[in-house]
Amino acid sequence: MVDNGIHLASTSNNTGKTRNNGGQLNGSASMEEEKQEVDGGAVQPAPSVCTTCAKGHACQAVISRTREMRALIDAKKPHQVQAVFEHLADEGHRPSLVTYTTLLSAVTSQRTFEEIPSLLADIDAAGLRPDSIFFNALINAFVEAGRMGEATSTFWKVSRHHPGCRPTISTFNTLIKGFGIAGRPEESQRIFDMMAGGAGDGVASTVRPNLTTYNILVKAWCDHRSLEEAWGVVGRMRARGVEPDVVTYNTVASAYAKNDETWRAEELVVEMMRARLRTSERTWGIIVGGYCREGRLEEALRCVREMKEAGVLPNVIVFNTLLKGFLDANDMAAVDDVLGLMEQFGIKPDIVTYSHQLNAFSSLGHMTKCNKVFDKMVEAGVEPDPQVYSILAKGYVRAQQPGKAEELLQRMCRIGVRPNVVTFTTVISGWCSVADMDNATKVYRKMRDAGVRPNLRTFETLIWGYSEQKQPWKAQEVLQMMQEAGVRPKQSTHSLVADAWKAVGLTENGNRALGSPDDRARRNANDDNGPDHRSDDNDDDDKLQRLGRTNEEAKSDHPSHSSFLQVTSALGTGKAGQFASTSPLQRSCQLRMRSSGFCRNLWQKQGGLYSQGVSSFKIMVFLS
Repeated sequence: MVDNGIHLASTSNNTGKTRNNGGQLNGSASMEEEKQEVDGGAVQPAPSVCTTCAKGHACQAVISRTREMRALIDAKKPHQVQAVFEHLADEGHRPSLVTYTTLLSAVTSQRTFEEIPSLLADIDAAGLRPDSIFFNALINAFVEAGRMGEATSTFWKVSRHHPGCRPTISTFNTLIKGFGIAGRPEESQRIFDMMAGGAGDGVASTVRPNLTTYNILVKAWCDHRSLEEAWGVVGRMRARGVEPDVVTYNTVASAYAKNDETWRAEELVVEMMRARLRTSERTWGIIVGGYCREGRLEEALRCVREMKEAGVLPNVIVFNTLLKGFLDANDMAAVDDVLGLMEQFGIKPDIVTYSHQLNAFSSLGHMTKCNKVFDKMVEAGVEPDPQVYSILAKGYVRAQQPGKAEELLQRMCRIGVRPNVVTFTTVISGWCSVADMDNATKVYRKMRDAGVRPNLRTFETLIWGYSEQKQPWKAQEVLQMMQEAGVRPKQSTHSLVADAWKAVGLTENGNRALGSPDDRARRNANDDNGPDHRSDDNDDDDKLQRLGRTNEEAKSDHPSHSSFLQVTSALGTGKAGQFASTSPLQRSCQLRMRSSGFCRNLWQKQGGLYSQGVSSFKIMVFLS
């Protein structure tokens, strides 16, 4: 049933067991265990079930909460979506399919992909039948995770087991984008050719490329620095009567800028004018960013002035790019000028503006300046996110003040901002840098108690810390910790352990830690291939290669609700490097996680991009 755009769940399920609207849909704890939380000896009652939801009718509260979740994602606050979803379940409502689809979008935005198995199990347990919109979101999540094997597998299984969920133009565009991101534009081209020719077991017989499809394919080739092929796609666009738009030109301009040929990107502005296309803030932002990367900051400033003449006002993104350029050049006078220009143009600094300044000062350990910028940020009403706190933590670590870095974790908990793996790992590296492994391991335990899943950097930091303490046996024990956490060590990890043994004169132990030449070769191969290179991926790729050569119809199974779980049967295997569902987590920051297993698991955020700095075994800092 669909009402007001909300796909409503059926009140029945296959098990016949009563469920509290997603409150206990996935996880080992039963509903009775959830109710029996004792506070002063009293048993807390379970929330009452919404009578409207129980009847399978459209519930205004569910619709309202779902819209609120979408608004948070649009406002770039996906980390707050979980709390809204949690509150919905706590009130006794049953989340709809649209609610779960929105939650999946939040997971994708936060890159907490390890939560997908729990979310899928919750949907199945709630008796909801996914639609094409949900499957598109699921495929997009796999694409964003770089898991093209799962993406293509889901594509094929949905096409054959769910006749009502035929792939749409959005599905194909997502796959083309995914292979482009994975650095495999040839596969992107193959999918495009399948669409253009209407091949592929009838899957693409009614779907044809549109302007967006062409632009995504152009980007796939541009990201691979294959400009000739990209221009070839543009030529085919025109031959089919599809004229390039501003997105097409911006994509090519970005490729030129990344190739340190920003002057070519600027020449495209003239071509756009000839085509009667108006340049956008994005166009000029690419050019300004390109000149900044090339160190030609005066040219970047010139372009900002020319924007006004072209009838395009600089936005906050353009100013942030220019600001970062001068910060990287350590030209603080120019930084002040840029901030002044922002004020003149009426552009309010956003979280990125402040983050660039914080990152510059924290990298130098100038925490007084950092705190001044942070205070301005709060006064301006800009809410700090986990990355901002990670930047502050990095500054305190650089300043050799790991205690203050750890205090940030407590502050984050007090104000309801959840520390992520980057924040915890940065604090751990701070204690390691001052040779305090007791506090380093204490922070690691806090991390696990908070339900945050450690990653490779976390464990390599601990190994490095024990090496500095001349405790190679402790460094060796970290490998066992990694196995228990489901994190696969790389060759670099084994090398760190070997160096720890050799540093105390136990070369034989170090050689054993490194393994045989065959072991090292195998590890290097695994490191190069990554978790996405598996036999099932190859099977799906073979299917894609046959798309243009056959129209033979695949055998169709009778659709059933259980086939939904078959779509992601490879998930939750527990193998290192693969998605795996996790056990329910302990409460953290005194926040009660009483809804679904998904909500409890969402603490295990594995996101964040940062780099590692190691200086002569003196300090290890993980940068945000």
